[in-house]
Amino acid sequence: MSDVAVDCSGVWKFYGDFPALRDISLEVPPGRCLALIGRNGAGKTTLLRILAGFSKATRGRVSIFGNQPRETDARRRIGFLGHGISIYDELSALENLILFARMYGLAEPKKAALEWLELTGLTRVRDGLVREFSRGMRQRLAVARAFLHNPSVLLLDEPFTALDDRAIGVLQALLQAALREGRTIVMSTHQLREALELATDVALVERGGVAYQGPRTPEMLADPGWLYARYGES
Repeated sequence: MSDVAVDCSGVWKFYGDFPALRDISLEVPPGRCLALIGRNGAGKTTLLRILAGFSKATRGRVSIFGNQPRETDARRRIGFLGHGISIYDELSALENLILFARMYGLAEPKKAALEWLELTGLTRVRDGLVREFSRGMRQRLAVARAFLHNPSVLLLDEPFTALDDRAIGVLQALLQAALREGRTIVMSTHQLREALELATDVALVERGGVAYQGPRTPEMLADPGWLYARYGES
């Protein structure tokens, strides 16, 4: 097994003649949190979808602990939270999580579902149909789904979007616990302060390429705009 949790080497992604990603190379060791920052359209979501196996790179190589993202072992290691929340509107919150728990082969699907409904503050609406939920409630359920099978790699695309302050606190606590347990996180976000408080490493993505990558520094934490001012394009 590779000692690199997330490995991305020379990755290009073309849509027609347009290069959405340009020769991106990143390595994320186990137990680290990489914050992908950049403006809308920079390529962050495209990169995360390739890492998760939802899209394929045009050129280059991607692996999760040495396996291609679409391989079974890699899929079981990944928890993904993206813009498409990927929950079923006509099922209840509890039914959704039991279904996903069974898909991941968990030994006690209902127990796991109930635990994550509690952790995300959804116990009282566990039997409510998801189509009746607010966007914030749906996002919390998506968080529960992403964490449900105890993945070793969490790929998060704008995870704080649509969450209220309490829910943001819950998610931050879950991510901090995941890092303490040695899991690996790659997240994109525009909410820089929340991301930088968690991040061990940062990559600034500009026009499909990496303009900066390295450890998160005290300057970044003190001023979330520092990285844009120093390395971003005008």
